[in-house]
Amino acid sequence: MLAMATTSPTSIPVADRVHHFTYAIRNIVAEAKAVEATGKTVRYLNIGDPIPFGFPTPPALVETVTKAMRDGANGYVPSPGIQPARDAVAQEWSGRGFPVSPDRVLITAGTSEGIELALTALANPGDRVLVPLPTYPLYTAVLAKIGADPAFYRTDPARGWIPDLEHLESLITPRTRALVLIDPNNPTGAVYPAPIRRALLDLAERHGLVILADEVYGDVAYDGAVPPLGSLAPDGPIVAFSSLSKAYLAPGWRTGWLAAGRNPRLDDLLAAMKKLADGRLCSNGPTQHAIAPALLGDRSHQVAFRAALRERAVLTARTLSAIPGFSCVEPQAAFYAMPKVDLPAGVTDEKFIVGLLRATGVLCVYGSGFGTKPEDGYFRVVFLASPGELSAIYADIAGFTRQFLGA
Repeated sequence: MLAMATTSPTSIPVADRVHHFTYAIRNIVAEAKAVEATGKTVRYLNIGDPIPFGFPTPPALVETVTKAMRDGANGYVPSPGIQPARDAVAQEWSGRGFPVSPDRVLITAGTSEGIELALTALANPGDRVLVPLPTYPLYTAVLAKIGADPAFYRTDPARGWIPDLEHLESLITPRTRALVLIDPNNPTGAVYPAPIRRALLDLAERHGLVILADEVYGDVAYDGAVPPLGSLAPDGPIVAFSSLSKAYLAPGWRTGWLAAGRNPRLDDLLAAMKKLADGRLCSNGPTQHAIAPALLGDRSHQVAFRAALRERAVLTARTLSAIPGFSCVEPQAAFYAMPKVDLPAGVTDEKFIVGLLRATGVLCVYGSGFGTKPEDGYFRVVFLASPGELSAIYADIAGFTRQFLGA
């Protein structure tokens, strides 16, 4: 009879990369749960999910996915995605000025997986990727996981959070591989004007960089859909990303796509991304059936959605800017704002946000989770709640701020 092994009291070690991986948008929820355990109601303004705030997924898309499942579409699908979905993505982007063929499209588990496929295929440990500041923390999390280095280029709140082109160019080294553009932007709600977009394209071309164009919010800019970056440079070195999550109100479906432009310089990168996609078998199969009707069908829900977001954006910027010690740039797209509170010396943005949560139950995300300096006092607000609810929340923020800064 074999003797049983004794249990070691030492914890199983984890990989070093985990210690460099942070995701403040989700991590702050642990503090919120502790507050809820005391009996206080928490108002969640940390995650950009329209569904809990009364913005439903278009019924026609739900019916399409339901029918697909009832018809037996529940097995594995091709790694790059089902052909009708790839055809629809190619048709959509090509029709808007960014020529893409279906064989250069991959269907992914949301934009997040597409970004991870692209960065993993592109960057070696020690390579550099240019990301905006404030940034979306997925990028830094993936770069930490693969051992590549983020180089943060400034965006200027005094100019509507537009990239600082001189600072961006100063960060480029021989090991710089890619330029990340999030336009329309999360977390600031900025939309980059065409001259800035052209300048960014020219910069990437001069330095031989791939542009990773995160365009998830392109259809929820308040003045109408933003043209794809690739429409300004159809032969540019662009890999573009989008999904059903935001403009089609289906974030839980985790259904997105990427497309590599027709420039042959991208061929090896595309092949590498397809190889990585093969390794994960496929993304969600049934929901891929909604891509074609979403992109090629009725989009009337977006008109009302954009109008609702504009109303909330104006309310957010004006109300928060009126709080003594606050400033807030008015967003032009999406459902985020990045207000700033003038903090006393030695106080961090995280201390302000955790204090706000404990005192009022309002959960936002501190700006240092998006790469800003802790002492700068930025934080991100998700303004999907109704205008009445937002007004009450902002009144609570004002009251807490008066007490916090007074103390």
